[in-house]
Amino acid sequence: MKSLRDRHEKIDILLVEDNTDEAYLIGACFDEAKFKHVLHTIADGADALDFLYKRDAHENAPRPNLIILDLSLPKMDGRDVLAQIKENEDYRRIPVVVLSGSRDEKLKRECLDLHANCYLSKPHMAGDFLKTVRQIRDFWFSYNGPELIA
Repeated sequence: MKSLRDRHEKIDILLVEDNTDEAYLIGACFDEAKFKHVLHTIADGADALDFLYKRDAHENAPRPNLIILDLSLPKMDGRDVLAQIKENEDYRRIPVVVLSGSRDEKLKRECLDLHANCYLSKPHMAGDFLKTVRQIRDFWFSYNGPELIA
């Protein structure tokens, strides 16, 4: 099986983040990280599930290779979104990286118990976002290879 990289396809990443400044910053960091990707940004939990399940305005949405999920979201909490993704047989293998402003260990354990693939705390400094995005890129798309998560 050829990997996405071998086929020169773009990697689809679903970013679920309601803070427009942070979503913009994360998007700019993915652009700076220099790999072929399409970042689909959704601002609330309910719309994220509509995107994933191709409902309403998202009927042509691609299946993401990776989901980056904030927890504090309007309409539906990120933990509820995570639980629904991981309970669904068709989507549970899509890696979900929780990117949260909280450093609370109890919350981190809760997300991992819900089968988040990774829990990262958002950096406090804007410049550190690029380092975090590069770590996400390297781990999920270099070390593991996209063929493992497609």
